[in-house]
Amino acid sequence: MRAWMLPAGSDGFDKLFLKTDLPDPQPGPGEVLVAPKAWSINYRDFAVASGQYFGGVLQQDAVPLSDGAGEVVAVGAGVTTVAVGDHVQSSFFPLWVEGPPRMGPALGDGTGAGMLAELVVLPESGVVPIAKSLSLAEAACLPCAGVTAWHALCEGGRPVTAGDKVLVLGSGGVSVLALQIARASGAEVIATSSSDAKLARLKELGAAHLINYRDIPEWGAHVKAQFGGADKVVEVGGTGTLGQSFAALGFSGEVALIGVLSHAEPPSPHALMMVGGTLRGIFVGSAAMARKLNAAVDANGIKPVIGKSYAFEDAPAAYAHAWGPDSFAKTVIEL
Repeated sequence: MRAWMLPAGSDGFDKLFLKTDLPDPQPGPGEVLVAPKAWSINYRDFAVASGQYFGGVLQQDAVPLSDGAGEVVAVGAGVTTVAVGDHVQSSFFPLWVEGPPRMGPALGDGTGAGMLAELVVLPESGVVPIAKSLSLAEAACLPCAGVTAWHALCEGGRPVTAGDKVLVLGSGGVSVLALQIARASGAEVIATSSSDAKLARLKELGAAHLINYRDIPEWGAHVKAQFGGADKVVEVGGTGTLGQSFAALGFSGEVALIGVLSHAEPPSPHALMMVGGTLRGIFVGSAAMARKLNAAVDANGIKPVIGKSYAFEDAPAAYAHAWGPDSFAKTVIEL
């Protein structure tokens, strides 16, 4: 089989190489053999490739990517929840089925299997049936970004409800999917970007209020002054934007902390005291969350936005596009 790989010690996605003569894997007891047909790229995949992810540089050659969707082609002894021929998507943390976090190994970072291969063996708990209304390419957008957005908005102590104001930052995969989930929940979405063209696309997807943060650098205070503050902030920026997100909160609002895109000295949490706000850490989510997301996708007609798609053979070009300024929502690779 073929698989794209990153070498041990990789310091960037330009080190990707295609291995064409790997043996076909076989599932053991409790395992599932999946033939992925579509994959998507997340910001986290660039951190893995550059050696800046949580585990540091790769210690051995590894297949990248956590997100893939395809067909079950074989199952091991004792597997009962999926069968040959089922269309499934990967689960970012294959051992976190439900309940409190049980993170363990994660896909595509050298600690667990990587998805960017023609065949992948996963534990039975590491696959989820795709939403019935989605193509495999659309389903491949959800394992990391979609579940993260769902976790941020629909789990925890304050799930989003109709009439809430939800602030999303930028036009990456998590933010666009959060916009779609929020709109399906009846929420009013405020969206930021540095690009008027991307803001126009976010408006087409249902954002009610648009903020170009180059024109309005104090966008947090602007959200509070103009719209009364946000009930939910989907914070993908990290410590570099966290202070602004605090400033944007309305009374009893919540900041869902997801991202590491920008770095700065963390802001004082005292701003949360002024509005009774909360800060909740989000690290993707469980297979149970993925199933609930897929049910909501089917019920509400949510279609993940694919900004651009590339062939399997052109995976390096897909990475380059996803990293570049023209990227919007999800970049997909298809076989």
